[in-house]
Amino acid sequence: MSLDAEGYRRASLEGWEEAAAGWVRRGELMRAFAAPVSHWMIDAASPQPGERVLELAAGLGETGMLAAELVAPLGGVVISDQAEAMLEGARARATELGLSNVEFRILNAEWIDLPLASVDVALCRWGYMLMADPATALSETRRVLRPGGRVALAVWDALAHNPWAALPAQELIERGLVPAPDPDAPPPPGPFALGSAEQVTQLLEQAGFAEVRIEALELVRRESFQEFWETTLDLSRGFHDAVLARPADEIAEIEASLAARFAPYRGADGMLTIPARTLVAAAGA
Repeated sequence: MSLDAEGYRRASLEGWEEAAAGWVRRGELMRAFAAPVSHWMIDAASPQPGERVLELAAGLGETGMLAAELVAPLGGVVISDQAEAMLEGARARATELGLSNVEFRILNAEWIDLPLASVDVALCRWGYMLMADPATALSETRRVLRPGGRVALAVWDALAHNPWAALPAQELIERGLVPAPDPDAPPPPGPFALGSAEQVTQLLEQAGFAEVRIEALELVRRESFQEFWETTLDLSRGFHDAVLARPADEIAEIEASLAARFAPYRGADGMLTIPARTLVAAAGA
């Protein structure tokens, strides 16, 4: 069945507006978890003093704010997202950090409302795979980059390398709370829609980028199961809606069953050490 792109875009925007409060609550945890990804992207794109940087699907803007320090005092960063509630959280973070060379704009990466060749660096951490048309979004990214500009991005590797997402999904599927994916259909937009290096490379090259470099980064989530459970409810709108729609006794069953699934990752101290893998890529305009 073909994707209803407009319906997906409307639902995505609504979901991110509603999820923003949870992302703000978990901001410190997620900044620490994602720091290696943001730093890889910044090193690969190498923003220079005086340059203009655009962060797409920025969420709370962690990666763009790293760039802001490097391009100051004459350069600046545009932190953009489709959800105003996310940008509200990003504004608060920028104020906390005392950044004065950052602006915030509501933008959809599939049609970037900026002039041709108007930025030097584009950043997008865990955004393109969530878009209805990532190929168009990458073409738009290429359009707004100046000659010699750079893009750096991250997408999640395949679901099999990310048990933090695979095990909750398995729990919901086996309970009949969400449908199982169709192995014969193209993957719909979602965290793992671009989970192969070959696919990312092809999309970048088709958009007109050159000198594509892609790597896999291994990450670790370390937290108690209770922290993991509450964080997943906060950050994953699909999990949140599927679970909290159930009666209280069933919610307790889901929580206990999921705790058992994560038992192999529990150490002697009771803390979970959950592996994750993301793909990071950089290319030139």
